[in-house]
Amino acid sequence: MEKKSFQFAADTGVPPQVGPFSHATRWGDMLFITGQMPTSPSSGKMVDGDVTAQARQVRRNLEAVLKQFNLTLDASLMVRVYLASFEDYDAFNQEYASWFQGPLPSRTCVGTTGLAVGALVEIDLIAGIS
Repeated sequence: MEKKSFQFAADTGVPPQVGPFSHATRWGDMLFITGQMPTSPSSGKMVDGDVTAQARQVRRNLEAVLKQFNLTLDASLMVRVYLASFEDYDAFNQEYASWFQGPLPSRTCVGTTGLAVGALVEIDLIAGIS
C-alpha cells in the first residue's frame, strides 16, 4: 500500500497549518486526520470563547478536511481529544455528543498542560474510507 499525504488550500475551508505536517494521510482505506485546532480558516487565528465555542470550530475544521474525501464525521473510527483543562470534560462531552448520526466512534480524551496556539481543545481522528 502506498501512503499519500494531503494539504489543502484556504478556499477549501481547511485552516492553514501551524506546523510541519499534512492535514491528512491516506493509507489504504484509512484516513488519518491531523489534530485540528480552533482556528478560523479565513484568518488562521484562534476563535474566541470557551471550550464549547472552540470545539465547534474544531468540528468545522475536521468536517472541512473530511469533505475533501466526501466523508462526514460518521466515517470516524477513532477520535482523540486533547483538553487543556479536564475541568472542561463535561462541557466538551455535551457538545461532542451531538456530532454523530450513527454509532459513536472509539475515543480517547487526554488532559494536557497546554496546547498549541493557546487552544482549549484539539482533536485528531482516524476515518474509514469505503
